[in-house]
Amino acid sequence: MRYQDVNSRLEAHIHTLRTVIAGLMVLLLLLGYAWHAARSDIRIHIPPDLRSGAVVKADDIAPAHVYAFAAYIFQQLNHWDRDGETDYGQQIFRMAAYLTPDFREYLSNDLAIRGKRGELAGRVRSIQPVAGRGYEERRVELIDPHTWLVWLDFTIQETVRGMDVKQVHIRYPLTVVRYDVDPELNPWGLALSGFAGDGPTRIQAHEQTAAADE
Repeated sequence: MRYQDVNSRLEAHIHTLRTVIAGLMVLLLLLGYAWHAARSDIRIHIPPDLRSGAVVKADDIAPAHVYAFAAYIFQQLNHWDRDGETDYGQQIFRMAAYLTPDFREYLSNDLAIRGKRGELAGRVRSIQPVAGRGYEERRVELIDPHTWLVWLDFTIQETVRGMDVKQVHIRYPLTVVRYDVDPELNPWGLALSGFAGDGPTRIQAHEQTAAADE
């Protein structure tokens, strides 16, 4: 009888150990799956001014980054250094990962319309911020956690076959959205989604003077 009791206790202990081992195996499988599914990288936006320190969270986008993104991508779209008839389309294609599908379609239609009118052949364009109208907090409006409205004041200069044909100051109200596509193609995680409101407007002379005095 004593031996039977010992055997029963040993069998119960073995059964308990088997249950624990099975539970550990399941836990290891779950941990392995979680490790495999975890993100291999995160996107960190570093503030431009760190003199007073900063607390940075993953995927937290400051207004300065949104403005810098919008200004850089829009300048690239409007940089035609040889011939607008070919450069415009090439820039749309090159910047495609930074544009929403709707805005790509809008720009492609604009390209087709301008091409039919003969407005692009031999045209060279450069674009840069109006002096004194760079980044300010008021130039970036948060619409919702995934959408911003950015105002860019740019000077456009154009020549056709070496002759100056345009030099104007334009305000561009651009909508920027979060756009988590392949980070290899778009490390910013942002995209231009189009013009807001009534679209681009010419900056009047008195506004340009006020900007120079600021």
